[in-house]
Amino acid sequence: MHPPPHFDKWFQFAQSKGVQMIDEFDSVYHNLLPFWAVKPQTIRERAREALGFDNAMLGLLIRDGKVSLTEGGGDGRKWQREATAGMMKDFVKYLPDMDLVFNVHDEPRVVIPGEDLQRLVRTATDQAIPASFQKNSPTNSWSPRAANINKGDRFDEVRTTRFNRFAHQPTWTNSRISCPVDSPARSLDEDAPDNEDSYALGEMGFIYNTTAFSDICHSPSLRYTYGFFDRPNAFDVVHDLFPVFSQSKISSFQDILYPSPWYWVQKVPYEKSKDYSWDAKTDRMYWRGSTTGGFSRAGGWRRQHRQQFVDNVNSLTPSKVLERQQDNSWVSKEITPDVYRDNFDVKFTMIGQCDPDDCHAQQEYFEVVKAAGQQDAWAHKYLVDVDGNAFSGRFYAFLLSNSFVYKIALFREWHEEWLKPWLHYVPLGLKGNEYTETMRYFTKEEEGKKAASQIATSGQQWAQKVLRNEDLEVWFFRLLLEYGRLVDDNREQLGFSL
Repeated sequence: MHPPPHFDKWFQFAQSKGVQMIDEFDSVYHNLLPFWAVKPQTIRERAREALGFDNAMLGLLIRDGKVSLTEGGGDGRKWQREATAGMMKDFVKYLPDMDLVFNVHDEPRVVIPGEDLQRLVRTATDQAIPASFQKNSPTNSWSPRAANINKGDRFDEVRTTRFNRFAHQPTWTNSRISCPVDSPARSLDEDAPDNEDSYALGEMGFIYNTTAFSDICHSPSLRYTYGFFDRPNAFDVVHDLFPVFSQSKISSFQDILYPSPWYWVQKVPYEKSKDYSWDAKTDRMYWRGSTTGGFSRAGGWRRQHRQQFVDNVNSLTPSKVLERQQDNSWVSKEITPDVYRDNFDVKFTMIGQCDPDDCHAQQEYFEVVKAAGQQDAWAHKYLVDVDGNAFSGRFYAFLLSNSFVYKIALFREWHEEWLKPWLHYVPLGLKGNEYTETMRYFTKEEEGKKAASQIATSGQQWAQKVLRNEDLEVWFFRLLLEYGRLVDDNREQLGFSL
């Protein structure tokens, strides 16, 4: 299939911005693939429907190469409206007239039944996309504005919506519906085991495949161990394929990922002058945060991932580490929790998103300390980035620092194919069996100390090259060109060729 119209403009833009990753955009293709099975007119109508009702969306209308209107989200989302428009100001002139729908919730919005998803993907790959290959001399320009798109001064009101609101309710059943029927998540046995072999190694469960780890279809236990599935803070979901752009999503959802404006405006900044050199930092795993990740009711906090993370780290139960033998093999041994206690500093600073009884119970159970400034983290070598209600938003600042980054994440972001685990950061699981051993290895073993320093440096240097605002803009530009073709009635005729 030919690239979309104005691909030459995108390539020039990417080169002018000094982008390192010029070919790695497969995730754009996978994001949009199911939409090729839906008529352009239908996609446009669904965008209109999403914006025409109170669905917690931010709308951005493009007309005649300019952003003609941005609305939605209320006063609290003014920054997102301005940042989203700001991200595209240098390339919006190359985009077609279209209505864009951006999610203002942390949580994703679009999940469709697995059977429907399979049919959409099959139709796209077997029929719709091959039809575009048949055009030898594609048209390198957009079609005139479609009849069902207004002049760009308003959102057309609709009287009904297909989005259903399930805030503060369990969401596992809704979330797993797009999984294959033969996957563990769709098992008829509610006690079906996770397919841990697909992503973890050994009895401690070191994560070697983050894509498989974050694929919820492998892990039915997430129903009881992750806040989003217990009771998300917000959950307005639709079961038809709507074109909703979200900053992060769970693997089973069909939201269209785009670079987060949160990062673009540097909501969590990194100030180099306040950082410390690697050798001046403590040998501690450090985390401060709140009980976001889900809404706790009737003791639900015990099933939520941030609470389990803090509990696992501060547990008084024995843990296991690896011990090198004379023949250089490794065997596990059990140790008391106090042995490496000084290597961990993980605490809550705020209890929230809970009914009064559950808030009180957590205040009693956890040691809650005073809120810390973001810059306090730089005093420590080992920082942890943990999902909250969705992605945490601190990841880029952590990577840019002189510290080493651990990451606990199910939510996927746009940059997945640009960052590599165990090279730029180290992934951790939810069960916590490997927490003590990873810290022991990186702080006590000479080869581990060297590896930790190398990972910290590698992550920092790569982030400086590929997570700049310019990189986010280039990726967004490419995504919107591809999406612009999708919603064009003549999309099979469109493309760029030399």
